[in-house]
Amino acid sequence: RMVIRAYQPFDAAPLAALFYQTVHTVNRRDYTEKQLDAWAPKDIDLRAWDRSLQVHHTLVAVEDGCAVGFGDIDSNTGYLDRLYVHKDHQGMGIATALCDRLEASAAGPLVTHASLTARSFFETRGYRVLRAQQVERRGILLTNYRMEKTR
Repeated sequence: RMVIRAYQPFDAAPLAALFYQTVHTVNRRDYTEKQLDAWAPKDIDLRAWDRSLQVHHTLVAVEDGCAVGFGDIDSNTGYLDRLYVHKDHQGMGIATALCDRLEASAAGPLVTHASLTARSFFETRGYRVLRAQQVERRGILLTNYRMEKTR
């Protein structure tokens, strides 16, 4: 049974590990190894990671005591920053459940920067591509999509 709860500082390390593993497996088909390393480095600064998750409305999906997904949104601006589901729990409705709750916490239009891999998930939720863009992470360029959902 999955529970969705608010982020707590003790979640920082397990969520950083989930983020790393997910990016390096699920996104492998769309990005090069160099791009994956730049996007999700092994040496994540856990203090900075924790701070960034605390400044947003961050939710964690937990199953059998383990984090299986998380997401965060700036409820003031509607910017959906991160949405990741553990590599072994893909396709089980976790991202949908998290996204439903995150979107409900913000008023007005929603914006996200979706990876090549996540674009179709967001399109099925009613987001539309505003533009493709190149973002720089650790000196490496990655393609993603600025997407918006109006309600």
